[in-house]
Amino acid sequence: MIRSRDVSKIFNAGRPNEFRALDGVSVDIDLKDVTILKGPSGSGKTTLLGILGCMARPTSGRIFLGDTEITSLPERFLTGIRLKTFGFIFQQFNLIKGITALENVMIPAFPTGEKHAPLKRRALETLDMFNMLHKAEAKIEWLSGGEAQRVAIARALINRPKIIIADEPTAHLDTRLSHEFMEIMRTLKAEGKAIILASHDPIVYDSDLGDRIIEMRDGLLVEGSSTV
Repeated sequence: MIRSRDVSKIFNAGRPNEFRALDGVSVDIDLKDVTILKGPSGSGKTTLLGILGCMARPTSGRIFLGDTEITSLPERFLTGIRLKTFGFIFQQFNLIKGITALENVMIPAFPTGEKHAPLKRRALETLDMFNMLHKAEAKIEWLSGGEAQRVAIARALINRPKIIIADEPTAHLDTRLSHEFMEIMRTLKAEGKAIILASHDPIVYDSDLGDRIIEMRDGLLVEGSSTV
């Protein structure tokens, strides 16, 4: 279970352009479910996703991972939690151009200090899961959008995370590739991965993948979208 309690996030606090992205959000995320955060751009779902995944800290409120409050842990501890617990799939893929697909997949594991040979072997096996082994030595700029998405998913899995977090994963994919992405998520769900998605795409939130839909607007949970 990941729980937020009265979480707020304010950007540019005290300035004329102050923006309250989250406003006292309390929600429980059951890690046995696939949870989809639904809402328009600016609703706060990406901000909440980042805080739940230890990528950012709230301005106020508390976050619990299991029975442990992680809100005020030092950054080195949060980094360890991110490495061991979460795999991230970003809207823009965030793959590094100029290096190969294989190298991109391996990068999140470098801070763990794992030896190169077993890490490379696992990265190749992960690429093979997505029929991308033949592209392992291809540079990212040589890949199609669908191939880049598969590499991004392989990268998210390299540290064997318990939880997959995906932010607007279909935003830059056409309909065919969006449905392909959803099939990959179904496979990961069947393998026991917890999945939290943020999306305003009906291909995502109207699918049968989600066990729970949490709707957001203006930094708040929509009434009836429920919580704790």
